[in-house]
Amino acid sequence: MTLTDPLRTDAPAAYADADGGMAYRVARPAAGAPVTPLIFASPHSGRHYPPEMLEAVAVGEALMRRSEDAFVDELIAAAPAAGVTVLTAGYGRAYIDLNRDPWELDPSMFEDDLPPHVQGRTARVAAGLGAIARLAGEGQKIYGRKLRFAEAEERIRLAHRPYHEALSRLIDEAHAAHGMAILIDWHSMPSAAANTVVTPRHGKGCDMVLGDRFGAACAPGLTRLVERELEGMGRRVVRNAPYAGGYTTEFYGLPARRIHALQIEIDRALYLNETTQEPTEGLVALKADVARLTAALAAGWRDI
Repeated sequence: MTLTDPLRTDAPAAYADADGGMAYRVARPAAGAPVTPLIFASPHSGRHYPPEMLEAVAVGEALMRRSEDAFVDELIAAAPAAGVTVLTAGYGRAYIDLNRDPWELDPSMFEDDLPPHVQGRTARVAAGLGAIARLAGEGQKIYGRKLRFAEAEERIRLAHRPYHEALSRLIDEAHAAHGMAILIDWHSMPSAAANTVVTPRHGKGCDMVLGDRFGAACAPGLTRLVERELEGMGRRVVRNAPYAGGYTTEFYGLPARRIHALQIEIDRALYLNETTQEPTEGLVALKADVARLTAALAAGWRDI
């Protein structure tokens, strides 16, 4: 898949080392593992916040880190043993959100005028959660000053663009080798969001949300397989509410071309103390369930 955007092509390649530098890490399938077209991605588990960003913020780093998908990269770290390629982000979500269009920016955050290609009127921007978030935690403003558009361009060059170029390459490689690619985009959600879900089957609350853009991002067999496996482990699973899949799922999910994308949101309360951001004993059990799901996908991807 080819990504195009209005970035200047003469920008310095600060992320040019083999493993993506701070922008991302790729873990390839282990030697002797089965070869699969599966790609697991975690765009929100990065922890790096550059000093130039921290100079501009008006909140503590601990508050910004509450937007991260803490430990999700650890949940999927063993997947290469099953033949899955794993892509994880390096930069923190508050630096730039990799599950947004890079030009989804809030004009009110900048001291200079933004160019026409900026998408400043989306619902996510209005909520303070564009590619560069305006708000953190319980609605606190992140920045103590106005940003310059050049700062946004730098974040896109250093973090957003290399991550998505890497993801595009991995999808192209899988599709060339297998005639298909399967992207699972892993996320975590606050327990408050999980508890907004009410279904006849599960009552109030859920453990996981499968977002397939209401069937537009992947073949129905992929969603069914993941749902069946997780529910067989006793997990409460719902589809597309309150999350139907973000930018990544929408952009890459092209089932007519046999490129399938599915977002999985996990209730953080299953494995994390949301106040201290420390893992609980539930992390071990959740790792085991993710490993079982990974094995099922590695065994069953041909039937999707």
